[in-house]
Amino acid sequence: MVKWTPPQRSEVAEDIYAAAEADRLARPERYRLGVEATDAIVERATAEHGVEGLGDPALWRPGLERYLASAAEDGRLNAVGVRNAQDAVIGKLRARSIFDKTLNESPEVAERAVLPPIVIIGGWRTGTTFLYRLMARDPRLRAPRPVELYAPWRVAKLSPEERERLIETQAAEPNPLHLLNPAMAAVHDSGPALPEECVLGMGTTMRNWAFSSTMRLDSYSRWLTDQDFAGEYAAHRTMLQILDDGSRRRWLLKAPAHTPELVDLAQTYPGVCIVHLHRDVVETVASGASLFATYRSTYSDEVDGHDVGRFQIEQSELWFRRALEFRDSRAAGSATVVDIDYQDLVSRPAETIERVYAAADLDAPDVATMLAEHNAEQPRHGKGRHRYSPEEFGIEPDALRERMAFYTDAVAEWTSSPTPR
Repeated sequence: MVKWTPPQRSEVAEDIYAAAEADRLARPERYRLGVEATDAIVERATAEHGVEGLGDPALWRPGLERYLASAAEDGRLNAVGVRNAQDAVIGKLRARSIFDKTLNESPEVAERAVLPPIVIIGGWRTGTTFLYRLMARDPRLRAPRPVELYAPWRVAKLSPEERERLIETQAAEPNPLHLLNPAMAAVHDSGPALPEECVLGMGTTMRNWAFSSTMRLDSYSRWLTDQDFAGEYAAHRTMLQILDDGSRRRWLLKAPAHTPELVDLAQTYPGVCIVHLHRDVVETVASGASLFATYRSTYSDEVDGHDVGRFQIEQSELWFRRALEFRDSRAAGSATVVDIDYQDLVSRPAETIERVYAAADLDAPDVATMLAEHNAEQPRHGKGRHRYSPEEFGIEPDALRERMAFYTDAVAEWTSSPTPR
């Protein structure tokens, strides 16, 4: 049996992990997870802004408790992972409180119009990042960077020049994730200056599919399946309204984690242009499993490749079925959907990207120049080659293709027509 092995840690990383484990032994009370840690987490999150801004606990506390319980029971977290899990939810609760404070102090924020965004979706590893960061070079579009997603209220107070200086300063510092896990740069490069997935700014109702990419959260993910995301997307819209700089640039967003929640996405942003990318299902699931396994190995010393593969198959099937349901829903009538095949994007990028612009009702820019600039600054495999095999994750290609035939048959129909739907 082929077994996935985690990337080797550097001496610097090993020292960081050892220090965290020593601290956990000395101060175990600071590393609590589970439902019993809920009140302590809320207290830390609201120490500065108060608990009132969180609003009705029924809107966020069930998700918080599910997350903390899953992190404790499913996560297999090391000490660094526990800190990350705690910090993640504390950050979301703080954001929820600050959103409320912002709207109370500046009610006009809620009245700001949001032009129909262009949102790039698809299964994990379907070319969404490449297309996203390429189109982000278009000055007519605005793609958020990490600090804008983590702290939109902070960025909103800055001039465009001050915002860029802040991002440049952050980019000059060592990347904490790459310090802990250098392999992440090859699997999914990230950093303060690079446009990033807008789900980084989601989760203020404690509903976010992206949480499970960084750690094992099986029971939390099962809970998400039946959750209403309308409030989460309302908060997403508030985030964009807070970030509005008056430029009237159209938002360019991307996140695979929007794929199972397209109904709420379309209802929140009438007229949205959804760019749905599709790739061979074996490549999609295997590459996604490699991404998850590598990411999770930052926060856990017990990552099982076959377990990650099992999770990735189940989640992908769920997401694909939900995407099909969206196509048949009334909400789909308020959106424009353009389907893009990964191979077309790789082999005929200029022609394919022009289709995206046509669907978004925008004149295409000089795509050839954009491609040249992008490839020079962010060359493919520039941070190393991402290598993986389906066998490492217990994926049997023929069985997976048969299981996903409901989706691939639909994709074949969607991509056969160049006309957006």
